[in-house]
Amino acid sequence: MKIIIHGGFFSESSQSDETKQKKQNALKEIIDKGFEFLQTHTALETVVYTTCLLEDCPLFNAGIGSQIQADGKIRMSAAIMNGSDCRFSGVINIENVQNPVLVAEKLLKEEDRVLSGQGAKQYANSQGFESFSTETEERKKEYNMKLKSSKTSTVGCVVLDRKGKLAVATSTGGKGFEIPGRVSDSATIAGNFANKHCAISCTGVGEDIINGALACKIVTRVTDGQTIESAFDKTFEELKEIDGFAGAIGIDVKGNMYWKESHPKIVFAAYDGEEMTLFD
Repeated sequence: MKIIIHGGFFSESSQSDETKQKKQNALKEIIDKGFEFLQTHTALETVVYTTCLLEDCPLFNAGIGSQIQADGKIRMSAAIMNGSDCRFSGVINIENVQNPVLVAEKLLKEEDRVLSGQGAKQYANSQGFESFSTETEERKKEYNMKLKSSKTSTVGCVVLDRKGKLAVATSTGGKGFEIPGRVSDSATIAGNFANKHCAISCTGVGEDIINGALACKIVTRVTDGQTIESAFDKTFEELKEIDGFAGAIGIDVKGNMYWKESHPKIVFAAYDGEEMTLFD
């Protein structure tokens, strides 16, 4: 059993050592809880549970603490994918829900499994999700001051369960101050993809991740026989050609975990029940 999570990028120029320590502590607590949950749950259940914990932590740009867009509103996106049946679901630019990943989970049972905007919110309402403002005082202050810290932040979780099943979930509050209606990579197969061979979650500039088809490309290369390390390395070499800004985490069916970034430094934690690795 393996689990790896990320909380976007850490901007050394705009964030203090204190913030770095808080993020490390938060990731450690969340991955501990996620791994404990994994002992009695599937990969799919665990990525949803763990991503909810990330969405509920205001240190990260997803769920509570999401960035505010140019018109003063918060719109979030999230997706999940079950590696065993390659079933993908997601919400794009959903407003006023606490945990977008839970709405994505509900959509897994539907024929129409990716919803956007008002349609996503109406579906959430029909499923009993209460209206909830994810705006925090800090995000409002950033908005009012026209700051763009954490502009490439997202959260994600990849899990390999005891039965060898893979799943992935990714959630974001956007890059902040974007044009309303912009679609991030998080609810696309470029940013969130899994099959029975490999699962990948991405963070960074959504347009770069989509241009590079990042998650899907890495998974496809592993499926075709490359090691997860070589699949990452080849894909990120191609990303350099477009000067792409991205990071990714992943696990293959053999239990190999890997992470890579085109620019320092991705905020992540990995745990296999014995050894934990945190970003430094």
